[in-house]
Amino acid sequence: MARLTALAGGVAAALVLIAMPVAAHEHPSGITDLVTPAVVRLEAVSHVEITLLDHIGELKHVERSYDIPFGAGTGTVVNPDGTIVALRRLAVNPDDVAVYAANKIFAEHHKVKIPADYNKHKLSDDLLDRHLQECYPPKSDTATCIVNVTTEITAYPNVSPPSQDGFKVKCIKAGPTPDSPAVLVPVTPAAGGVGMPTAPLADKVPEQEGSPTSVAGFLGRPGPKVQATVEIAHLAKGGAAGENGRPFADPEKDPAKKADEPAKLGALADKGLVGAPVIGDKDGHVIGLLVGGGKEGRMIGVREITGILAAAKVVPRRGAIDTAFEAALTRYHTKYYTEAAPGFQRVLELYPGNVVAAQLLKTSLAKRGGPEDKGTKQAAATPARSTPLWPFILAAGILFLAAGGGAYLLWRRRAPERPAELPEPLAVGPPLDDRADQTVVVRRSQSFQVVPQQQQVMTAPDPAIMYCTSCGMRLGPAHRFCGYCGHPIET
Repeated sequence: MARLTALAGGVAAALVLIAMPVAAHEHPSGITDLVTPAVVRLEAVSHVEITLLDHIGELKHVERSYDIPFGAGTGTVVNPDGTIVALRRLAVNPDDVAVYAANKIFAEHHKVKIPADYNKHKLSDDLLDRHLQECYPPKSDTATCIVNVTTEITAYPNVSPPSQDGFKVKCIKAGPTPDSPAVLVPVTPAAGGVGMPTAPLADKVPEQEGSPTSVAGFLGRPGPKVQATVEIAHLAKGGAAGENGRPFADPEKDPAKKADEPAKLGALADKGLVGAPVIGDKDGHVIGLLVGGGKEGRMIGVREITGILAAAKVVPRRGAIDTAFEAALTRYHTKYYTEAAPGFQRVLELYPGNVVAAQLLKTSLAKRGGPEDKGTKQAAATPARSTPLWPFILAAGILFLAAGGGAYLLWRRRAPERPAELPEPLAVGPPLDDRADQTVVVRRSQSFQVVPQQQQVMTAPDPAIMYCTSCGMRLGPAHRFCGYCGHPIET
């Protein structure tokens, strides 16, 4: 079975190589389109339901609910089922929202001034202060507040038309620090279909100082007014990123030409690019995630990403959409626009909302058959040769001779035949009388043996032999009586 599978895989690979000759070209440097279809916007909210048990005056139950946003950034889909890698800060709220809810409900119900923050406060009124302290977590037997906290994380994919509601995800594994990677999976698994576009993960982080990269993400919910933000960056000296992340650095040594990349990327992280994939310039694979903020943007490496995926027992893989898209993308970037257009159309059939595929299809159709299309140039460089006439003339002559020969043979078969001679009789018999009919024996073409029939010859009885006239028993010449019945013999 394994040999049959290997043979089938080899045949399929050969067919693919024959049918798609341009797929052997390498991806050009700096490609980000391989990853951007799999980038999503993440927004995290803590939903708090709190009930205040007011015992100060008349017993009352005061119920409130609050939605507290705590994270907004970028995630990357690594499995067609919608599994996303992001940062812990986008999945787990580091603050105690129960304290926030207690401050808010107490200030609203008792009409006192308490800041709506995550700190515990004191009141000048001893009775109110005692009830406020008993409202704060942790919960006790004399608690005056009952709190229920849930986290809602919504992923907004890069599709057209834009998704207004996105899809809900939940965190199944996260690292210990806010900048540690986390694994998020859809709350409701997708049923049927081919899933979502995914991003390929690199094997390692480039070690060379100044290695060029690109950071791609969203500063808001994807839509016509919010396109993917792509920023070029260069890695600082070092190998693997490590827990603290690998910094970025300016490749230019001249202070006048420096762009201060760490501060630039840190500002983008604060605006919503945090957690965005860092894409290697060599093959367009994800080598890390953007972390940090303020004046220092850093990168955690792919080793940390694959480690958290393994801990969550999630295997990153590519899907049917990615296979079709990568083949079409290779043709596009090698300027075979005529061949690229059907590939992007296939991608849109599998995933109709793919914004990147739709944009590249539009460009491919506009450039198809134009001066930039290498497929058109190759076809023009090797024009088809005109077919000579002599094969047609030769074929017509052969057909004429065949028709003439057939007509002659048909004429010979229909010509009158001479009367066949009568065959000679096999033997001459005795003369027949006048009333007998003569029989004519015709020779047969095939040979066969004639078995002669034995003719019976009638002979006269021997007078010396005698028989009993009573019983018919044969008698000897000297018998006077029959030895069988005793009848006397008449002489």
